[in-house]
Amino acid sequence: MRSILEVKVKMADTKASERLRTRGLLIWGAGVGLGYGLAIRLAARFLGGDHSVMTVGFIFFMPLALGFLAVFFAEMKQSQRLWICMLLPWVPLAAALVAMYLAVLEGLICVVMFAPIGLVLASIGGLLGGLAGRFLRTRRSKGLTVACVAFFPFFMVPWEGQVFYHLEMRKVENVVDIHAPAAVVWRNIERVPPIHKDELPPSWSRTIGFPDPIEATLSHERVGGVREASFEGGVLFIETVDTWEPERRLAFSIRADRIPKETLDEHVTVGGPYFDVLRGEYRLEPLANGITRVHLSSQHRISTDFNWYAHLWTDAVMWDLQKNILFVVRRRCEKAANVKRD
Repeated sequence: MRSILEVKVKMADTKASERLRTRGLLIWGAGVGLGYGLAIRLAARFLGGDHSVMTVGFIFFMPLALGFLAVFFAEMKQSQRLWICMLLPWVPLAAALVAMYLAVLEGLICVVMFAPIGLVLASIGGLLGGLAGRFLRTRRSKGLTVACVAFFPFFMVPWEGQVFYHLEMRKVENVVDIHAPAAVVWRNIERVPPIHKDELPPSWSRTIGFPDPIEATLSHERVGGVREASFEGGVLFIETVDTWEPERRLAFSIRADRIPKETLDEHVTVGGPYFDVLRGEYRLEPLANGITRVHLSSQHRISTDFNWYAHLWTDAVMWDLQKNILFVVRRRCEKAANVKRD
């Protein structure tokens, strides 16, 4: 009986020590990944300027390399399970993003936009790191692999723009049916009186830092009229009317006049090198029973090395902003027309 108890105690001690060792290796690997992520972000800022962050090398290959290194160093000491290879890289990546946000190296908007693709690529990197750590045998092959992976994002930056950079024009449209005559709707879109907080619906774009609309003024009611569209945080757009068809169509060019740096991160600022809003248009379509269908569309530019991913966010943000504006317009118009809706 005593020998059986001793064996059980030894087995329990062995399992406890293995758990501690595994935990230590995972912490070590996560620490390596975190250190790498922060180091490469600082290097990108001080060596290549903030513009080098908006590259395929940083956006895509940095999290891949981070995940690779985090798992590779743990795998060299002890084989890791598949789910650990996939999820361990999330720890240093999340910690690095929080650290960059707190250090004001990145705004919340950029962190949120980067996180989905970053987490996926970090997991892929973790799987590759697990395979490399398990099958590479010599110290030389391991050292060369680590060096190539760690510095690969920087190798991309000098030449990738010539291959991947593309200027693309995008159009986003929202449509809403308003239970009010076109004349009432027109009065609420040619100018937009100050919007109170309680008039706005819940908005995910506002949650991550995009400013709320405040009001839109109009200098005179014809082509050439100037609308000043103001948003929270001191953001101001100048909108010059080039189509004026009362109760039918209102269109205007848009120019960013004032975008404070503290309001929008420079990587997503309107009128910056990567993103700009160029045109806006309201189109009114009278329907039966006094209903007016309102089409609100906008045209914007994106200019990055990864437009295929960037446009998913710019389209979604513009759609959400337009939805918020139309929500306010609909409520105001239906209130003026004495229409009750939920």
